Amino acid sequence: MTEQQNILDTVDNVAVSGPFQADWDSLKAYQIPAWYQDGKFGIFLHWGVYSVPAFGNEWYPREMYKQDSKAFAHHIATYGPQDQFGYKDFVPSMRYENYDPEAYATLFRDAGAKFVVPVAEHHDGFAMYDTKLSRWNAVEMGPERDVLGDLANAVRKEGLVFGLSSPRAEHFWFFDNGRKFPSDVQDPAFDDLYGPAAPSPDDLADLEKNPPTEEFKANSLARTCELVDRYQPQPVWFDWWIQNKAWQPFLKKF
Repeated sequence: MTEQQNILDTVDNVAVSGPFQADWDSLKAYQIPAWYQDGKFGIFLHWGVYSVPAFGNEWYPREMYKQDSKAFAHHIATYGPQDQFGYKDFVPSMRYENYDPEAYATLFRDAGAKFVVPVAEHHDGFAMYDTKLSRWNAVEMGPERDVLGDLANAVRKEGLVFGLSSPRAEHFWFFDNGRKFPSDVQDPAFDDLYGPAAPSPDDLADLEKNPPTEEFKANSLARTCELVDRYQPQPVWFDWWIQNKAWQPFLKKF
């Protein structure tokens, strides 16, 4: 049995035997914790492989494959064609030599924050944490340390609430532009990073079109539940595409 299936079996068992059932009526009985009612100010962090090119924003991994974008032109001029230097090739340069989670946590405390929510995995599919479900993670590659876990420990020592963000839903189509011209997205050797790269909706605000596959949803559920078991976050932030109707069974089970 695979690690993913082990996690999913555990999820099914908890959904049946736990304090809540996988339906909205049951979940509505959850009581919002006092810290959330009182925590008016929190810190959200974006960090990841996209911090290496440091061009534009955290959507660089999508934009660098979009042929009419500034990031596309910048990438070719700076690093070369995307079939020779793709997003994956930034990973070795993500070293985090000066990463000081204790300094971050102290700064957040002094700023008056009550909770801290870093991105565990952004739309790019690279895990900033220790995981058994993907080789593309910060413990095995890049900085070779548990970036998320180190910050979690530091934040809690300062008495702050730790949460995490995992907007993986958008990963289903995030790299689709790389299928429209020669790029490393089309190389099967890197499918485990670039994901399905399925066609994105013409309007990304359209939450009903291009629903994710059952396989992708199962993998996303396993990854998210692994995160919860390993790091025990209080809030978990999913971002916006999770509102797609196809994701509702995932949300209820989670």
